Amino acid sequence: MLEKILEKAKRTYNPKQRLIALSFEGIFFLGILPILLKYVSHRIDAWLHIPPFDAQGFLFLLGSLFIISGFAFALWSIYVQFTIGKGTPVPMMATQKLIITKPYNYCRNPMALGTIVLYLGMAICFGSFSAIALVLIGSAFLLTYIKLFEEKEMIARFGESYIIYKEHTPFIIPRFRRRK
Repeated sequence: MLEKILEKAKRTYNPKQRLIALSFEGIFFLGILPILLKYVSHRIDAWLHIPPFDAQGFLFLLGSLFIISGFAFALWSIYVQFTIGKGTPVPMMATQKLIITKPYNYCRNPMALGTIVLYLGMAICFGSFSAIALVLIGSAFLLTYIKLFEEKEMIARFGESYIIYKEHTPFIIPRFRRRK
């Protein structure tokens, strides 16, 4: 399977093709997935008789800040992948070069971090404990996938450069201070 991914990752795509892929990805991650999160968490809450919490005032502000900051961080990551890396987050249209500039020098997975923070903010604004639990469970699966599969792909594609980058850059919790 890794061989097939590596073979597809070698193929280059023009900006129009990459924008089309990003459009479909955006519809899924910013439209369909939030609707599913709201619907499924509402059904789980009803099934388990979990009352919603009041997501007004401070909690709504906190959730909104999470949504805005998570979206901005993920979008920045995608922009850098598109412009510098000449790729997309879509594995079949992978970046053509290893990106080690901001935001990828803060952590190796800024798009995943931004996405997790974005969905956590949505879950808070929904006022649903099960939505928060679903986001945390989904995040655990995402990070496990990245650690077990995506990192192997990165080593296979970028070799020693990625290994050195991996040694100096945190996995998911950002380090914002400069290295000496």
